[in-house]
Amino acid sequence: MKYYGAVEAGGTKFVCSILADPDHYFEEVRFPTTTPQETLERTVAFFREQQKTYALEAIGVSCFGPVDLNQESPTYGYITTTPKPNWQYTEVAGVLQRELNLPIGFDTDVNGAALAEYTWGNSKKASSLVYYTVGTGVGAGVIINGMPVHGLVHPEAGHILIRQDYEIDPYPGHCPYHSNCLEGLCCGPAIQDRLGIPAQNLPQDHPFWKVLANYLAQACVAQVCQISPEKIVLGGGVMEQLQLFPMIRAEVVRLLNGYIQHPMILNNIDEYITPPVLGNRAGACGAMALAKLKLEAR
Repeated sequence: MKYYGAVEAGGTKFVCSILADPDHYFEEVRFPTTTPQETLERTVAFFREQQKTYALEAIGVSCFGPVDLNQESPTYGYITTTPKPNWQYTEVAGVLQRELNLPIGFDTDVNGAALAEYTWGNSKKASSLVYYTVGTGVGAGVIINGMPVHGLVHPEAGHILIRQDYEIDPYPGHCPYHSNCLEGLCCGPAIQDRLGIPAQNLPQDHPFWKVLANYLAQACVAQVCQISPEKIVLGGGVMEQLQLFPMIRAEVVRLLNGYIQHPMILNNIDEYITPPVLGNRAGACGAMALAKLKLEAR
């Protein structure tokens, strides 16, 4: 059995794990994301201790961002322009590599989750996949032919612009950069701002879910028309409201209006737009998938 380290590097907490595959977890520790020095020292200390028991092949880091993924860049493996205080231009991957002398796979948290779903949640063997997470923020990971997509930076599909229905929903938006982009309209804090209660406390028949389903369907349509993925996965805390899925699927069909003539849209959309298979395991499994990908690329 081969063992991998996994780091879910979140803006609120770090989760460090040892695992071999999605069904075999061995160790885990969670601690708050405080200063970069303290947080990374605790990460290193955990893996140093675990290396006494487990012969780790590599460590994967699914990281909050934005991050620099250009391996030719002097700041590769850094968190860059994050709004989180004291974390701007913090080196992560290089610190772990030097301290632990192991290969370090590094990518965004949502690219990691997307890769995990592509690797272990992809029963139909789709060659391309978009994973949206809708929670405290909104982000998207894109996988094509088994590889996370990078470009100038990395996909920021949580900030695509959405047609807002101002008559039903006059909310100005939560995003400090774009106001009423997808994240600004659909993230958990935006829902609480409007309604005064967290999304998970809304009844399933609340009329706001229809509004939200329309916005999320617009995001799916944008991906269908631009990337044409073979699968779209919608995860995150807000998407635990499973009554959203039939509404989103119906809205996608309505908005496409017959333009995309493909059986996955016309006949099998229940298999095309789905919840994550891995559920709350996606974070650790995503980091492990990045570790495995790093080894394959060597």
